[in-house]
Amino acid sequence: MLGRATLDPAYAYRNSKKDTMPGGFVEVADVRLTYGGAGGTLAVDGLTLGVEKGQFAAVVGPSGCGKSTLMKLTTGLVRPQRGTVHVAGNPVTGPVSMAGMAFQNPSLLPWRTTLKNVMLPLEIVQPHRGRLSCEREAYTKQAEDLLSLVGLKGFGSKFPWQLSGGMQQRSNLCRALIHDPALLMLDEPFGALDAFTREELWQVMRDLHAEKKMTVILVTHDLREAVYLADRIFVMSARPGRIIETRDIHFPRPRPIDITYTGEFNAIVHELREHIAGARAVA
Repeated sequence: MLGRATLDPAYAYRNSKKDTMPGGFVEVADVRLTYGGAGGTLAVDGLTLGVEKGQFAAVVGPSGCGKSTLMKLTTGLVRPQRGTVHVAGNPVTGPVSMAGMAFQNPSLLPWRTTLKNVMLPLEIVQPHRGRLSCEREAYTKQAEDLLSLVGLKGFGSKFPWQLSGGMQQRSNLCRALIHDPALLMLDEPFGALDAFTREELWQVMRDLHAEKKMTVILVTHDLREAVYLADRIFVMSARPGRIIETRDIHFPRPRPIDITYTGEFNAIVHELREHIAGARAVA
């Protein structure tokens, strides 16, 4: 049965403001963004959400609803025409250096070894860029420790073409984490992988979050992935995107992969699917 927020966009917008709480690590408030100028595509409108420090949040919704736009807004790659975006209490007016990002395509540089690919952000992001030459040994150990944490110990000398798709995505996660970001943004990072490898990497991501304690925002079409990994799930409407439902997930951590086959877990998946179907119907 569809909730009132699914059927009444005005109600959803008013109640979505409750999720932006003072002290939230990521706060998006009443954001509107149009691509291509005044006559262009209205991507999001009235977009409001809040993510607390250390929380694992997931964003789901119909294709084209603005999930990736939310990622760009949060990391400062685009700026809204209306509304505000804050990260760690600071207004986002440009690229957010404290953020790490991982995408569906790992985009590892083929001429660099796995270790050197992981260390690439250290050559770009301050203050690490200024310290790299004199602290290279410590940074190299940090990269090797990350590779070990995701099950790639001993693979630092391999090139991307020598790794499987799952191993490349593990390396991609390490690269996103090497500069100790306070915020990790994940845009469909496991979408191109087979089902078994995807479940393996869910568990890797679960353990990385527990180890690093960073705030995570995951954009995904996979509702099982969202329910397994997230503390809170935001459901977006069809374009122009806004939050129409917020669902907290209370399964205790660490979550075994077997939980994804339980009735309680799948009931939440079906509930979310119903909200997204309703969003499509009223678009």
